[in-house]
Amino acid sequence: DLPGKQETLIRQVAATGKPLIVILVGGSAISMASWIDKVPGIIDVWYPGEEGGHAVADVLFGDYNPAGRLPITFPVSVGQVPLVYNHKPTGRGDDYYDLTGQPLFPFGFGLSYTTFEYSDLKLSKAEINAADSVVVTCDIKNSGNRPGEEVVQLYIRDELASLARPVMELKGFQRISLKAGETKTVSFKVGPEQLSMLDVNLKKIVEPGDFRIMIGASSKDIRLKTTLIVR
Repeated sequence: DLPGKQETLIRQVAATGKPLIVILVGGSAISMASWIDKVPGIIDVWYPGEEGGHAVADVLFGDYNPAGRLPITFPVSVGQVPLVYNHKPTGRGDDYYDLTGQPLFPFGFGLSYTTFEYSDLKLSKAEINAADSVVVTCDIKNSGNRPGEEVVQLYIRDELASLARPVMELKGFQRISLKAGETKTVSFKVGPEQLSMLDVNLKKIVEPGDFRIMIGASSKDIRLKTTLIVR
């Protein structure tokens, strides 16, 4: 939670009915359950430095289209901590008695003043050997009416392994700039570096099997999926 009387201040200012944007300055995730539904907008600026005021003003007045993405997960409640996107399978539900196990804002999340469409996911090869690589491509279109930047994120899941593996892992990302209506093709190389794991002897190996290839705007906003087979 925010320290001191800051959350009370947010609620009282919001109660006046005046337009309100909350600007968060800090270096970690916080819970916002007591006030998030009372404000129309939030900007997390982390520690922006001496020019932070100018940068925030540019975003608030629409002179700059933001494209930041969260490097951590924001929980709904502090009772969910630790909360990470790349956890191991639990074999059970993640819900609590009084709330779901879903985050408030997931890893990789971020908004823009425009919108983006994802399409045409392709693999250069549907099957590869453990030492080989494949190129993953997809098209990203700026479907809004102003230029913007999108951070295209590649996640991979090992569907069945000899050891418990994360439900998904970020294996690459690209930040691209698109004019309104423009489409670009984004490509990722996926090979042993992205598919490997440490075995029981702490040796890096690539096990045969199916790997889920996922492209999205965040860890909870997966737009495209396909399967890569490793022989």
